[in-house]
Amino acid sequence: AGQWTRLLPLTSVLPKELMPINGKPVIEYILDECIKSGIKEIILIISKRKNIIKKYFYNDVFYKNLIKKNKNDKKLKFEYSKIKKYKKMIKFVYQNSPRGTGDAVLKCKNLIKSKYFLMLMPDDLIINSNCSASLIKLHNRYKSPIIASKKVNKKDVSRWGIYSVKSKINKKNFIIKDVVEKPEIKYAPSNNAVIGRYILPRIIFTKLKKLKKGKDGEIHITDAIKKLIYEGNEFIGHNFVGKYLDCGTMEGYIKSSLKISKIWNFVL
Repeated sequence: AGQWTRLLPLTSVLPKELMPINGKPVIEYILDECIKSGIKEIILIISKRKNIIKKYFYNDVFYKNLIKKNKNDKKLKFEYSKIKKYKKMIKFVYQNSPRGTGDAVLKCKNLIKSKYFLMLMPDDLIINSNCSASLIKLHNRYKSPIIASKKVNKKDVSRWGIYSVKSKINKKNFIIKDVVEKPEIKYAPSNNAVIGRYILPRIIFTKLKKLKKGKDGEIHITDAIKKLIYEGNEFIGHNFVGKYLDCGTMEGYIKSSLKISKIWNFVL
């Protein structure tokens, strides 16, 4: 339920999750990553203002009428079959006020039954490697919560959750000591940033229910993670292999579109 301000004026008419990159909505890149990593059930957190996202997956009449008129259009049939496949896997929950990522995740409490769950941010794309699959593989080995991470420019730390390292497991993986949500440069413990891929324990809901508002008056998932770490729960940070694309700003969206377009054209 964000304000979408960083991608205005485009997001004045279309939610960022449906904005196209090389002819494909951003959300489909995320869904494909989930499916290829073995995920069977998906929850999309939207707001009433974003009901068009739900309509995107429930537009059966539109497709059926088009297919009726264009019976030999294989591409049209393929697109409809793909949408139907997504729809079977997706459930929707609503966060109608921008109260933060932690509040959004809390809306899913009654739908998540497993001990751990995967969480992805829709404007963080990771290409050339399936980051979610890597996190799941690591989780299966260590049975711990996992957070995807990368180093960012020091001047940009206030955009991210920033963590400090307790100890190294190996070159790509480490135990997280602490995490701070969007710190000022002078208070940032490092330039190691949390990227929008997490495997979180279900017990995080107990922390989110009691959490007070943090940075910018919102409930942050990083503050709940911090509490779990302080109580002795081990979180592993993972420096992922793939190429990170930030689609959350206009500059990032344009660069991401160009990057994926070049890769797609190269594959062709």
